[in-house]
Amino acid sequence: MHPIRILILAILFYILYRVIFGGKKKVSGKTEQLPPNEDVLMEDPVCHTYVPMSSSLKTEKDGKIYYFCSQKCCDAFKEEQP
Repeated sequence: MHPIRILILAILFYILYRVIFGGKKKVSGKTEQLPPNEDVLMEDPVCHTYVPMSSSLKTEKDGKIYYFCSQKCCDAFKEEQP
């Protein structure tokens, strides 16, 4: 067998190994897991779109906080509420 073929086979086995086992990082014998995303989706009361709480526009009405996807929805909500 030629040395080039051996080198190509070694590279292919290495790539296969990385695809199968390379996606997991191990720390002290345990697989490292990323913390879950803490952002909660809130429903816009005007257009019923779900938006992340951290990036939404907020307004308070009668002690309740409402979340909006855009300034347009926020303004529409304020106009229709007495």
